[in-house]
Amino acid sequence: MSLIVQKYGGTSVGDTDRIKNVANRIKMYYDQGHDLVVVVSAMGHTTDQLIEMAKKINPHPKAREMDVLLSTGEQVSIALLAMALDYIGVPAISFTGAQVRILTDKKHSMARIQEIDTTRIIEQLKQKKVCIVAGFQGVDEDFNITTLGRGGSDLTAVALAAALNADECEIYTDVDGVYTTDPNKVQSAKKISIICYEEMLELARLGAGVLHSRSVEVASKYNVVIHVRSSFNNNPGTLVVPEDKIMEKVLVRGVTLKTDEARISVMDIPDRPGLAADLFNRLARADINVDMIVQSTGKDQKNTISFTVPVDSIHITKEIVEAFIKEMGNGSYDIDENIAIVSAVGIGMKSHSGVAGKMFEALAKENINIEMISTSEIKISVVVKKDVGKKALEAIHNAFELDKVQF
Repeated sequence: MSLIVQKYGGTSVGDTDRIKNVANRIKMYYDQGHDLVVVVSAMGHTTDQLIEMAKKINPHPKAREMDVLLSTGEQVSIALLAMALDYIGVPAISFTGAQVRILTDKKHSMARIQEIDTTRIIEQLKQKKVCIVAGFQGVDEDFNITTLGRGGSDLTAVALAAALNADECEIYTDVDGVYTTDPNKVQSAKKISIICYEEMLELARLGAGVLHSRSVEVASKYNVVIHVRSSFNNNPGTLVVPEDKIMEKVLVRGVTLKTDEARISVMDIPDRPGLAADLFNRLARADINVDMIVQSTGKDQKNTISFTVPVDSIHITKEIVEAFIKEMGNGSYDIDENIAIVSAVGIGMKSHSGVAGKMFEALAKENINIEMISTSEIKISVVVKKDVGKKALEAIHNAFELDKVQF
């Protein structure tokens, strides 16, 4: 039978009853003869609670100690799940990231996986045991515990599936697949049965919270088939596959809304080569992810550069921009947190024209002003005011009739 990697998120293992339900689901696969590696997140809101406790002790804890603390949440989950499986007659063994030796770089809180030693897992699979691995964590070459960033359990699961050459990686969550947009915001949102890596990666980056974007990158690189499913039912979910497996390349596959970004406008700076490179290199060295960028030059040969960054990066971005302007000797800046980014994504854009016009027309009909525009081969994003973000999302979803398209 096949080798399957499964990942269960925090809501799926939120309490002991849900852990028992997960154990019963795993038993069903085990009884069918499958080899199973199961990646588990921390229970419910454990990670948030640990962060809150840490901040009460020290408002600015060191990243290394935060990793030591946060990694304990998954350690609880894997042990409890192993106990639950043992109780119903399924042999299981739990591993922390360090015990498996998921080797990462030294960047605490946002570590990148460099290598996975599959020796111990393969040995236990040969003994017909279910291997339960803590998600979200690894260890660096000096044996320091590291974490992969929020949503990192998805990345752990996909990386293990790639390292083990698994037949499929099932990501279990509290929704039964990927939707054309957030069903909590647009009631007519429709589940997508199959989507390619490129589309899923864009949707993940643009605010679709079902999958971690770095996990999709790894899946694409190693051709890992991902199946996004609900842990609360047995319905088929959404398959994430290579583009050549997609038969019908629809114009727009999904629409997203991000409300956790801010726009910074750096104004009245000299129009000369190298200034933009200098500014964005400084932001890159501070690990600030810049999304949309627009530059304009006025008649007086002064530049304005506007760009968006995550809201939680505003403080350090402000410091960098202030230092940049001070060195220039002139200029000013403005920060606007009252924005939303609405995006349309679809590989059908590669071979069809008119998507931008249709999208902008839909917004115009709702009297929604576009403040910034960014495009790629399969994506169009616009910045609008935050209070009309949801309205814009619904307008674009309706314009492309995503509630009627057969996916």
